[in-house]
Amino acid sequence: MRLAPTAVVLLALLAGGGPAWASGQIRVAILENARVVELRGDVKVTPLDACRCLPSRRMARVRAVATGRIIEIDGWRSPAFRLESTEPIRLKGRLYGPVLEIVRAGEGIAVVNELPLEDYVVGVVKAESGDRWPPETLRAQAIVARTYAAYHRLLGAGKPWHLVASTAHQQYFGRVPPSSPAWSAARDTAGQVLLWEGDLFPAFYHTESGGHTEDPREVYAATNMPALKAVRCEFSAGSPHYAWVLDLRLADVGDALRRHGYEIGTVKAIEVTERTRSRRAASVTVRGTRATVALRGNDFRRIVGYDTLKSTLFTVSVHAGHARFSGRGYGHGVGMCQWGAKGMAEQGYAAPRILEFYYPGTTLSTLEALGR
Repeated sequence: MRLAPTAVVLLALLAGGGPAWASGQIRVAILENARVVELRGDVKVTPLDACRCLPSRRMARVRAVATGRIIEIDGWRSPAFRLESTEPIRLKGRLYGPVLEIVRAGEGIAVVNELPLEDYVVGVVKAESGDRWPPETLRAQAIVARTYAAYHRLLGAGKPWHLVASTAHQQYFGRVPPSSPAWSAARDTAGQVLLWEGDLFPAFYHTESGGHTEDPREVYAATNMPALKAVRCEFSAGSPHYAWVLDLRLADVGDALRRHGYEIGTVKAIEVTERTRSRRAASVTVRGTRATVALRGNDFRRIVGYDTLKSTLFTVSVHAGHARFSGRGYGHGVGMCQWGAKGMAEQGYAAPRILEFYYPGTTLSTLEALGR
């Protein structure tokens, strides 16, 4: 995602010259690539223009439109706008606050929520685990979400935002009702993070392991991935995603490959040609009438669709123009299995023990101890 240069300068000015963690804030993109954005609330709107000092207006309805390389709101034209309100700001049925920024990014508009890190953790726990799971599961989720967020806050220092509110990073609910157990989970674990070799790391997690987690180095190509040991997980067998079957037309697989630049003709065969230690598909070969392509298992899953092909822990057979995938689990398999964490809590395990199980070799510390 490329941000217009003017918007980068403006956002840097707004940061006040210091790193984001110094004030305990985090910046989350809650919307990307929009041509038009509509928000409602009692909002103070301020254009962010490095060349001019412009007044603010109070508005009950904000309609932002991408025009060229700038944004237009009610006749105002600026590379970016700052929205502030003591009351929640509504966007696409969700509530956010206290600060949103509307910035020109790529071919459209991004909306960035700036808020305290601990409030963001509450929103992640609510979105990722809900209200009904055991308290110890929610506490474990809060620690992992905080670790992941703090790591990306360092990684993205100086960028327009640190994380995206989606499965690309972490799902984020926005403002959470005060009655939600997510607040207790965040307060009970305030500031707590996991460390790998004494520092923050991307504490990945996933919905369902299918019985065995994965070494992050098998999933991610980056060379700096922590050497987390994969573990056998017997706590998530009751999950609705533990075992599944998917039938796909070979024509649909061919269309998906074509959209991603692979012209192999009519698909005739799909084979898992290499597996990881946890038996996930490390390499998938697809044979067509024109060509054969070998893909990393995770790239094949991405092309088919992350929500369509739930994991790379599958076998596949081809018959009569269809491919049948028989699989287990949901997600990349790295780190904490959310359904497994639920099962562990139901069996009496506390959050620190859950994290010790899924992140062997890590230590529990605090952001304060790290000076962050």
